[in-house]
Amino acid sequence: MMLKFVLYNMLMLGGVSSWAGIQFTMFAGAFLFGCLGVGFLSCGQLSLFFCLDTVSYILILLSFWVMGLVVCASQKIYDVKVFYHIFLVVSVFLLLSLVLAFSSVDYIMFYIFFESSLIPTFILILGWGYQPERLQAGAYMLFYTLFGSLPLLGSLMLLYYDSGTLVMGLMNGNINVSYSVLIWYFCTVFAFLVKLPMFVFHLWLPKAHVEAPVAGSMVLAGVLLKLGGYGLIRVSGLFLGCSLWFSWVWVSLGLVGGVLVSLICLRQVDVKALIAYSSVAHMGLVLAGLATMNFWGVNGAVVVMVGHGLCSSGLFCLANVVYERLGSRSLLISKGLLNFMPSMGLWWFLLSIGNMAAPPTLNLLGEVQLIISVVSWSWWSSLAVGLLSFFSVSYTLYMYSMSQHGKNFSSLFSCCSGKLREYLVVALHWIPLNMLILKSEIMIS
Repeated sequence: MMLKFVLYNMLMLGGVSSWAGIQFTMFAGAFLFGCLGVGFLSCGQLSLFFCLDTVSYILILLSFWVMGLVVCASQKIYDVKVFYHIFLVVSVFLLLSLVLAFSSVDYIMFYIFFESSLIPTFILILGWGYQPERLQAGAYMLFYTLFGSLPLLGSLMLLYYDSGTLVMGLMNGNINVSYSVLIWYFCTVFAFLVKLPMFVFHLWLPKAHVEAPVAGSMVLAGVLLKLGGYGLIRVSGLFLGCSLWFSWVWVSLGLVGGVLVSLICLRQVDVKALIAYSSVAHMGLVLAGLATMNFWGVNGAVVVMVGHGLCSSGLFCLANVVYERLGSRSLLISKGLLNFMPSMGLWWFLLSIGNMAAPPTLNLLGEVQLIISVVSWSWWSSLAVGLLSFFSVSYTLYMYSMSQHGKNFSSLFSCCSGKLREYLVVALHWIPLNMLILKSEIMIS
């Protein structure tokens, strides 16, 4: 009876005309999915085209949770009546495409939903972005993603011709290594490396983050980057020989690129750009762990993806709170936040130490697993891993100290320290980030 009551309220309140109804529907979906997840995982196959395992289960749960927080954090769109009905429709369509992508059992269906998530994200950036440069940012994101996705489609067609099926688990992974297979392998993984994003192909991400509204930034950092890692987990087994042969390339790019991007973070004055570049650094370590193709690497990558999704999304929410008060994202203007927003200083501190993988966050659990994986793969990588961890603390402390301490901007007189809704959104990022470590077995297969 209780389940019927909740489902009835979801249907009654969940119309796109109800702002609170959409939030209730997303959080109720996360609650029901979390409660019924054990039953889903026990049966595995949901239908002919959809199934669940540990990785897809936790990422779908993350999608429901983050999208509910996105709608809650975008209250200003509803307050000023900026096409909020369309915003809700786009948010629901984005959540639907993410859930279907993470639960697809067929590679071509996964490709369709993987690419369909680009459309609502593009609409969010162009429709509710803040600056005129959002057109350029949207074009960067669109062309980078499409540049990598077309070879993937051709590769999937060739896989179907070779194996006679595109169902995950039925594909033949024992393909002999040759020059043609190497081109085939790069065409398959390239789209996911761009989406992750890998260093060298990461330039679309900071632009998209800076120009996107808070909803776009939270979705990009919270869920959409995880599509790249999830895709790499699914396709790496198709080319075992090539994956093992080229693992040194991805480990090197991930670690060295992460160190270089961390140095870029130390010279940023835009707080959203700093958080965006830190996402690239964290995903570099995830790529290195996935490339080792061992138990510790894959599990650590999944845990870091979940922890980073919650932590980075919360930091973007805090940056938006400051932007709504001051009208600027510059660290040179938003100094001394502890003086006039003292209660928000605690949440800045808690999410900042989460970003630097302090205990008891999920980031610590995942990064320990990734460090074990990468260092056991090669002792030479310990130097880059050490630098990456050191610079992660450095740019996070730089962001916290520059924003919270110092003298106030001269034109700033007074503002609201924080609203109940904003505290609730940030708390709902922080609580699962620290509490899920007590139930970490749901993310370790």
